[in-house]
Amino acid sequence: MTDTVATFDESEIIAIREKYRSERDKRLRDDGNDQYIEVTGEYSSYVEDPYIDQPIVREPRTDQVDVVVVGGGFGGLLTAGNLRESGIDDLMVIEKGGDFGGTWYWNRYPGAMCDIESYTYLPLLEELGSMPSEKYVKAKEILAHSAAIGRHYDLYERTLFQTEVTEVRWNEERQRWIVSTDRGDAVEARFVAMANGPLHRPKLPGIAGINDYRGHTFHTSRWDYEYTGGDPEGGLDRIADKRIAVIGTGATAIQCVPHLGAGAKELFVFQRTPSCVDERNNVPTDEEWAASLEPGWQMQRMENFNNLVSGIPEPVDLVNDGWTDIIGKTVRLVREGRDNPNLDVASLVERADLEKMNEIRSRVDTLVGDPAIAESLKPWYRQFCKRPCFHDEYLDTYNRPTVHLVDTDGRGVKRITETGIVIADPNGGPDDELEFEVDCIVFATGFEVGTDHSRRAGYEVFGRDGRSITEHWADGTRTLHGLMSHGFPNAFIISPSQGGFTANYPHMLLEVSAHIAHIAGHALNNDLATVEPTVEAEEAWIAKIIEKARQNMAFSESCTPGYYNNEGQPGKRSLQNSSYGSGSKSFFRILERWRDEGEFAGLDMR
Repeated sequence: MTDTVATFDESEIIAIREKYRSERDKRLRDDGNDQYIEVTGEYSSYVEDPYIDQPIVREPRTDQVDVVVVGGGFGGLLTAGNLRESGIDDLMVIEKGGDFGGTWYWNRYPGAMCDIESYTYLPLLEELGSMPSEKYVKAKEILAHSAAIGRHYDLYERTLFQTEVTEVRWNEERQRWIVSTDRGDAVEARFVAMANGPLHRPKLPGIAGINDYRGHTFHTSRWDYEYTGGDPEGGLDRIADKRIAVIGTGATAIQCVPHLGAGAKELFVFQRTPSCVDERNNVPTDEEWAASLEPGWQMQRMENFNNLVSGIPEPVDLVNDGWTDIIGKTVRLVREGRDNPNLDVASLVERADLEKMNEIRSRVDTLVGDPAIAESLKPWYRQFCKRPCFHDEYLDTYNRPTVHLVDTDGRGVKRITETGIVIADPNGGPDDELEFEVDCIVFATGFEVGTDHSRRAGYEVFGRDGRSITEHWADGTRTLHGLMSHGFPNAFIISPSQGGFTANYPHMLLEVSAHIAHIAGHALNNDLATVEPTVEAEEAWIAKIIEKARQNMAFSESCTPGYYNNEGQPGKRSLQNSSYGSGSKSFFRILERWRDEGEFAGLDMR
C-alpha cells in the first residue's frame, strides 16, 4: 500500500479505457444470467447436503407461531435474535442445512475464510464475549460463531433443521402465512421473515455436454472430501494421482486453488475473467490490543470500515486493509486534485482507480514467474466491476509446474466431453480446439444472484389473491425499503435489492433485522392483523431506487460482465433491482429516522 498518488497523462488514460472496453466486449453474451443452469431435477445432486452425520427423522409440524424465519445464516440468526430482544418469543426458524451458518454452513471448501476482517464481519462479538483468533478467520470458526449466536438466543429449540421450505402462501381468511416444507410441515405464522441470503443457491454454467462427463464432479459449496481427502485446512491427500479441473476463478477459486494445486497430480484452472487479487496479510489477533478495547468498539469499527469503503472520510482508518486502501487512494487523490480546474471528481476517481489497478497488475508480475501466465492473470477492468479478492498464495500457485492456467481469452469453456473439457484454441483458427482430459471437475461457479427471487430461494411466495412474488416482481423488485411488498402483508424479504449494500454484509443485516423487529413488534403489541406498504409508498421507493441507480449506469455498462452488473446486461430491470444508490450509511439513516418518527410512514396497518 502506497501513500502517494501517481499521475497519468491523457494518452495513458485513453489507452487503458480502450483496453478495458475491448476486454469487456470479449465477454459480453446475449444470454446474460440465462447462461447458468437451475440446479434442480437432474442436477439436484449438486445441492444435496454432504455434511449431515445423522438425518433427522420427525413427524410433520403444524405449529401456529407469531413469526417464521426462513434461513439460519447470519440474516436469519440476527432477525430471530432481534425479535427475541424485542420480546417476541413465539417464533420458529426453518433451515435446510443441518446447523446454523447459511453460506458458511455450505462453504467448507479448503481454504474458505472471510475476506472482510473478522472484527467487523462477525456480528455480536461484544454480546457474545467473543474475539476472533485472526484478522481473517477461517470458515470453521465462522461456522462455530454462527452456532454461538444460535445458542445465545436459544434458537436451537426453535429451529427445524434439515428442512426446506417449498411454498409460502397467505391465507386471507385466517390472515396467516402457511409455510409448507419438504417434510410435510404446514406451519401457520402471523409474520414471515425470509432470510435466504444473496449467496444461497449454487449455480452451474450451462456448458454443452455437462451431463456427458463420466468423471467425478462436485460444486465447491458441497465439497467432496471423500474424493479429495483432507479437510477445510487443506491436506487433500487422495488426489495425488488425479488430474483436477477447476471451472471459475472468482473468490471461491482464489481460496481453494492453492490447496488443489498442492494436492493434485495436475491442476487445470479454466479462466474466463481473471480476478483482482490484492494481498491479504492475515495475522493472529493481538491479545494486548483485544484487552484494550472499550465497550462499543465493534460498532465503532464497523461504521469506520463502512464509511471508508463508501468514500466517506474518517480521521483514522481502524481497519487498515486492502478494502480501505482502495478508497483511501480515491479520497487522497480527490483531496490533492480539488484545486485543479481541469479535473472533475469523476476523473480523479478514475485516476485513483487506475493507480490501484496498476498496483494489482504489478503484483501479478512480481509473484508469477512465467510472463505469459502473469499477463493472463492480470485484471483489465475498474476495481469495483467485480468484488475484489485478497489472497497471499493464489498467484504463487501458478509457479508450480503441475498447475496450469487455461486462459480462454474471455470465451469460457466451449463444451464438456465424456473425458474432459474443450476450449477454443486461443492461438488457432475459428474451428480449432483444445481438449483437456481430467479425472474430476470442480465447479467454483458461485451462487445465483441476479435470477428471480423464487428461483434463488427454491420456493414461491403467494400473497393476496394468490398472486406470486414472481408475478409482482416480473418487471423488477417492488418494495418499500427493500423489505416489504404491497399485496404481501406481514412478510419481510431480506435482500440487497432495493435495500442497503455494504461490502460488510452482516452490518446491513444488523440494521434491517432491527427494523423488522421494530415493525413486527409494534404490530404484535398492538394486535394489528396486517402490515404492508401502500401502492404509493412502494412506487415512490422504486422511483428513488431507479433514479439513483441511473447515476451509476455508465460505470456498470463499462464493466466486464459479472453479477455486479447483471452479467453485462444493466437495464431498467437491473436498475430497479439495485441497492439504494446513495450508499449504505444513507440507507441506514433513512431506516433510523423512519423508526424515530414513529409514524410508520408508507405502511397500511390494520
